Amino acid sequence: MSVDATAAERALIWHDVECGSYSGDLELWRELAVVARSGRVLELGCGTGRVALILARAGHGVTGLDHDAILAAELARRARSEGLPVDAVAADARDFHLGRRFGLVVAPMQLVHLLGGPEGRRSMLRCAAEHLTPSGRIAVALLSGDATSVPHASPPLPDVVERDSWVYSSLPLEVRRLPGALEVRRLRQAVSPAGDLSEELDVTRLDALTAPEFESEALESGLRPVERLEVAETADHVGSTVVVLEVGS
Repeated sequence: MSVDATAAERALIWHDVECGSYSGDLELWRELAVVARSGRVLELGCGTGRVALILARAGHGVTGLDHDAILAAELARRARSEGLPVDAVAADARDFHLGRRFGLVVAPMQLVHLLGGPEGRRSMLRCAAEHLTPSGRIAVALLSGDATSVPHASPPLPDVVERDSWVYSSLPLEVRRLPGALEVRRLRQAVSPAGDLSEELDVTRLDALTAPEFESEALESGLRPVERLEVAETADHVGSTVVVLEVGS
C-alpha cells in the first residue's frame, strides 16, 4: 500500500478490490427493479455503487445507503460523473429515516450477515418496511447453505485491481466456522510500481444465518416471505439466496 494513501483511499481501494468486480447477481437486481411498482430503489450497504450505478444506468432512480461515509461519498461522486439519478446517504441500515418511500429495497452481498445478530436484522427490516410503498418489496441476499457450512475445496483466484501503477490483490484464504458465525480470512497484498510487496491479513466475521431462519425473523417483524431466488456459485464467488419479502396483510 502506498505510504501516501490516506485511510479514505485505502478503504476505497480495498472495497473496489473485494467487491467491485462481482457481477453474478446484477441481472437479478435488474429484474427485480423492473417489476417493482415504483421506479425508485433503495440499496442498503451500497458501497461505491456496484449495484446502484447499474440500476441507475437502466433508468431507475436510486438511493444508496452505507454506514461508511467515505464509500457513500464516492458513490455520489461516481454518479455525478455519469449524470445518473443516484442519491447517496451515510447512515446505518439498522437506523435510518429518509423521508421518502421506495418500491424496492435491496440488500446485496453479505450485508444481512454483518448486522450483529437477530436484533440488528430486525431493526434493519423495521426501517426498510417503514420506507416501502404499499406494494413495495424487500429483497435480501444471504450466503447460500453450502457457503455457510464448508469453504471452497480449493481457493479461488485473487481479486485484483491496478491503480496508479500499484497492483492490489485480495486472496480468500479460508472460512472458519465459529459458534453462530463465520470468519472469512483474506490475504491483502499491494505491489508498488518499483515491485515492493506489502501484505496484511484481513478478517471479517459474518453472522451465520439460513434462509428459513431469516424468513422466521421477517415474519416476526410483520413481513411475509414471497419467494426465494438463487444466485449461482461461480469459480471465484460463493452462491447466494435472495429472500423477497412484502408487508404482511
